[in-house]
Amino acid sequence: MEPVPASATEITALLGRGTHFEGKLSFEGCVRLDGVFKGEIRSDDTLIIGDGAEVHAEIDVATVIVRGGAVYGNIRARRSIEIHAPGKVVGNLHSPSLFIDRGVAFQGICRMDPLEEPTPPEPKGPPPTSAPDIDDGYGEPLLGA
Repeated sequence: MEPVPASATEITALLGRGTHFEGKLSFEGCVRLDGVFKGEIRSDDTLIIGDGAEVHAEIDVATVIVRGGAVYGNIRARRSIEIHAPGKVVGNLHSPSLFIDRGVAFQGICRMDPLEEPTPPEPKGPPPTSAPDIDDGYGEPLLGA
């Protein structure tokens, strides 16, 4: 019998009430935080901040749903951010889709456009000024080469 794939809304991991965790969290599926978390959170899937949760983190995921907890830190979501009352967010939001419920406490800057992939750094050093001279084998530079 083959395992049944988890649906997009099925919670695959839970940090429950009374739990404290500090560090870096990366995951697949849907994770719900109801306890205290400090650090970084990265995923291509869904993060749910439950009622009573306290999250001090830089968050970079596909979807964030704040169901009443408090988030202190910036949130970047490639798909969407939802903040439901009585949720609280102190930090900047960046996502192409945003929902903020009446009664939510939000302090920060909101940017609604697609997230750009980080661009590779440009090469360092001075730009080339001209092509190097090519010698004709007799000690004379070739012109136009």
